[in-house]
Amino acid sequence: MMKNKLSLMLSCCVAILSIALLSSVSSNSYAAIALQDESEAISPGERKTRRVPALRSRVYEQLSRAQTAGDAGNVGEAIEILDEVKDKQSSMNAYEQSMMYNFYGFIYYNSDQLDKAIESFELAVQQQPIPEKYEQTTLFSLAQLHMAQGNFDESIRKLEQWEALNNGVIPPKNYVLKAQAHYQNKNYSESARYIEQAIEGHEAEGYLPDEGWLILQRAVYYEMKQPEKVKEILAKMIRLYDNPKYWIQLAGMYGELGQEKKQLAMMESAYQMGYVESASDIFNFAQLYYYHEAPYKAAALMEQGIKNGVLEANLRNLKFLSICWTAAKEKDKAIPVLIDAAELSEDGELDAQLGHLYYNSDQFDKAIEASSRAIEKGGLANQGAVHMVIGLAHYNQKRYALALDELAKAEAFKSSRAAAQQWGRFVGTEKSEKERLEAELNSI
Repeated sequence: MMKNKLSLMLSCCVAILSIALLSSVSSNSYAAIALQDESEAISPGERKTRRVPALRSRVYEQLSRAQTAGDAGNVGEAIEILDEVKDKQSSMNAYEQSMMYNFYGFIYYNSDQLDKAIESFELAVQQQPIPEKYEQTTLFSLAQLHMAQGNFDESIRKLEQWEALNNGVIPPKNYVLKAQAHYQNKNYSESARYIEQAIEGHEAEGYLPDEGWLILQRAVYYEMKQPEKVKEILAKMIRLYDNPKYWIQLAGMYGELGQEKKQLAMMESAYQMGYVESASDIFNFAQLYYYHEAPYKAAALMEQGIKNGVLEANLRNLKFLSICWTAAKEKDKAIPVLIDAAELSEDGELDAQLGHLYYNSDQFDKAIEASSRAIEKGGLANQGAVHMVIGLAHYNQKRYALALDELAKAEAFKSSRAAAQQWGRFVGTEKSEKERLEAELNSI
């Protein structure tokens, strides 16, 4: 994008200089060169006109040949023509030498040799005297090129040289470029100052600020840790450009400001308009629902995302979906999701959760199977609790001996020891009572 804009600007520069050539005087004389747009902008007596030598037709013809070759993609030929002109440099005046270096710069720029283009344009402005408007245009080109090459301090210096030649209002594009350079240098306060000047000046003239300017302004204040200002800028960006991503970003800023209800309302509005489309946005929205104690909505959103193929049916998503269904007290929906998630997990944590769900659903044999698989996989945060589930599942199936074996294993873990001992005594009593009744029945 920058290259396209710069090419257009540089091409305009060539066209203006071509017009100046047609109106130049004889080859051995000096003339006061004032470009048409410069003379219109400055009143007589406002600034002393810089007297510069004329660009003679024989020199311009050679430069024009070089440009034609360069436009045709014949970079080598274009450079050879310019080198021939350079060999006669001693007979050329300052303006002609500057134009020669300027054409070198065009050729190098269009062939993506930015370092050489910069070097050539630097030489172009060093030749004096040259027309002020032409010098300003070249300085701005240099500022852009230095920016593209990451020479941010040099970009700022070129803009300041441009300003030193300027007697009128500084255009917003200069402030924007300066703001970009300061932003890249992490000098955020200066960047904020210049981007504010650009936007305020543009709006004062009745124009809307460019979207890219607002993006830069938002980034600056975000780096300055001013979320309230970022929120205001994003709201403005939504009013002016209504880009879906700005709705999501504004919701995020409400979250940073602790305004969770507004964050949820903004995300719901964005969702209704079809702006919540990416996997990350859907997952974050579901988390927001869960945080606001709406697990059913969270689960429904996650399930729809997986069904549509937007969300991948991976461990993270399935695990979160199972948590949401469980929190929504939808065990029948949580269990199949948790089964799929457990199959993808290398440790036994999800199998342990599955065993617990089965137990609470009175599916005791499945609870034993899932919990046993959890212990086999390992990596459990509370293995004693898993043994407790197995033991109690056996107890509910009246398999007292197996229940006591598992409860004894649970006693080995500090976190479950007290509960295991209590249940062990209870199950032991039940076992003894059962055995006593069986013995009485057998004795009849």
